Amino acid sequence: MFTSTIVSNTKELEQILALQKQFLRGKTSVDEEKEQGFLTVEHTLDLLIKMDELEHSIIVKDEKTLAGYALTMPKACAEIIPELIPMFENFDALFYKEKLINDYSFYVMGQICVDKKYRGKGVFEMLYQKHKEMFQHKYDFIITEISTKNYRSLRAHEKIGFKILQTYTDAIDEWAIVLWNWQ
Repeated sequence: MFTSTIVSNTKELEQILALQKQFLRGKTSVDEEKEQGFLTVEHTLDLLIKMDELEHSIIVKDEKTLAGYALTMPKACAEIIPELIPMFENFDALFYKEKLINDYSFYVMGQICVDKKYRGKGVFEMLYQKHKEMFQHKYDFIITEISTKNYRSLRAHEKIGFKILQTYTDAIDEWAIVLWNWQ
């Protein structure tokens, strides 16, 4: 039986890191990344603790086993994760419904990952539905960037209701900026 909830202890953060390591870009073959998707940013326990202090992340568990996670990153995370400053700067100039993104209340989906053995069982949807349940009264929407090479992730986000606002290329990759509007 699956349960979606907020992160509540360091052990769960350690489980997130263990799952994250399995899907970091470059850890598996190009074919595996193309088929299963990949993660771009590697976190540390200290960083996850700081992020969780700003806003709780969401996990889905199968009893005591972590089935998946979705990291919550409010705007203040730009100050603790320097690699994300360019992303937040891109948002400064981006418009949505004739308003600057920064004129809205939003947070970034910091990373979402489902353990391979739980894929196709509704865990991804559960993670996002819990985000909506927890945060729709505080934020207007979730926004994030996804590598355009990460087809699995782009398709999964589209099924949830995310829309592509813009694509751009930086020194690392080509990115799709996607947004899920709750209003």
